Amino acid sequence: MFFVLSKVLFFLIQPINWVIGCLIGAVWTKRPVRRKRLVWAALLLALFFSNHFLVNLAYRAYEPAPVAIGSIERPYDVGIVLGGYSYTHIDTPQDRHHFNGAASRLTQAVELYKTGKIKQILVSGGSGNLLGPEFSEAQEIVRFLARVGVPHESILVDGKSRNTRENALFTAELLAARPQQTRYLLITSAFHLPRAAACYRAVGLSFDTFPVHHVGERVRFVPGSILIPDRLGFQRWEILIKEWVGYAVYRLRGWTA
Repeated sequence: MFFVLSKVLFFLIQPINWVIGCLIGAVWTKRPVRRKRLVWAALLLALFFSNHFLVNLAYRAYEPAPVAIGSIERPYDVGIVLGGYSYTHIDTPQDRHHFNGAASRLTQAVELYKTGKIKQILVSGGSGNLLGPEFSEAQEIVRFLARVGVPHESILVDGKSRNTRENALFTAELLAARPQQTRYLLITSAFHLPRAAACYRAVGLSFDTFPVHHVGERVRFVPGSILIPDRLGFQRWEILIKEWVGYAVYRLRGWTA
């Protein structure tokens, strides 16, 4: 039930839907004053959420700083890679995998493995689809890792989890059966790391973090950043608001520590 409700909530917190809602209200209302207010609200919302400078400041304030690979002196037993980096709506041959913008969650984990910073890669992620065919991202990634030279014995798999809470629960179960491994590195997108880390601490795991896929850029005081609307602004705000709301809901349910 929580999984279904989370999908409905995600629709309600999308800024583009707020703009559309204001415009629909302006069309349907019979009161001129209210119509004018709704049109202005839609315009102001559109300008705010398409402003690159503002959303960039929000990401820079929220995302943890990058960690230099060279700063890792002692190898970790397991690099825990959270899913969400696959694009499942494109038909591709069986000998390749189609990634979305969060691909560095996996590619940097592979780099850490290849450079001896982690001994094993734990891929975590099942199907996040509410409707449509089941898809186990982790199981698909096992085949990808084999193609790029990661041996099967260096891969651990959680192919069932559908959200960050389940990521943490199933990973903890998997690692509990391997008590000889005690050093873990949690690898996920920087904007997702605060919620993910809180979930993993709540299930009793001790780990270090390795944020990747940073969205926040260097602050640039140029017209293109401050004045010109950015079509990607809505998407960036949508992701960040989802994280904030998700963190609040998880905290209310006692799923974070």
